[in-house]
Amino acid sequence: MSAYGYCERADPSFWAEPLNALSNGAFLLAALAGFVLLRRGGQRDWPAGVLVGLVFAIGIGSFLFHTMPQRWTLLADVVPIQLFAFFYFALALQRFLGLSPIVAGLGTLAFLAASLGLSAALAPWLPPAARGSAGYASFALALFGVAAALRWRNSAGATAGLIGAAGLVFALSLTLRSLDGAVCPQMPLGLHWAWHLLNATVLYLLLRAAITYRRPSGRS
Repeated sequence: MSAYGYCERADPSFWAEPLNALSNGAFLLAALAGFVLLRRGGQRDWPAGVLVGLVFAIGIGSFLFHTMPQRWTLLADVVPIQLFAFFYFALALQRFLGLSPIVAGLGTLAFLAASLGLSAALAPWLPPAARGSAGYASFALALFGVAAALRWRNSAGATAGLIGAAGLVFALSLTLRSLDGAVCPQMPLGLHWAWHLLNATVLYLLLRAAITYRRPSGRS
């Protein structure tokens, strides 16, 4: 693994990670596609608007980190991702599963605690180069969990399909991210750029699920 953390980066210069940097454009495209969906819906949906804004921030923050790897750019990269994940989980509990705002908030706090616990439990078992992926394992489980809950309730099949598809793509994305350090000798450009492209797909699927969701008739 490169001393700079990613296979592609061999020195501290601005364009040392061209693929890792430019692949962040996929997040901007996902945000734009989400914005178009939101406008076409013709309804005021501020939670979905916040999600679109966070996807845009993810693209900008990740670009900054992969061109200027410093502490503040690391925060610009990580914070929007975490905000999106936990805000979306709260939205899913309330919008998709019909829970009250208070219960959704408590559920999200429980998810945060479970995520920290799972990350701490998994990290020691992973190779050093893959330990950064431990913190994302709970996100994959949450996607499959929400999709399964919708299927079990026999409601919103299209939404369940979108979220389940997002879970599958994210599982592949997380696998490639975990392998980035291991493949450096064979692939000097690494696989982190694929993490960006696949995650942009995940975020678009999630935006689409949130924006196009319609509560099944007959449910309060």
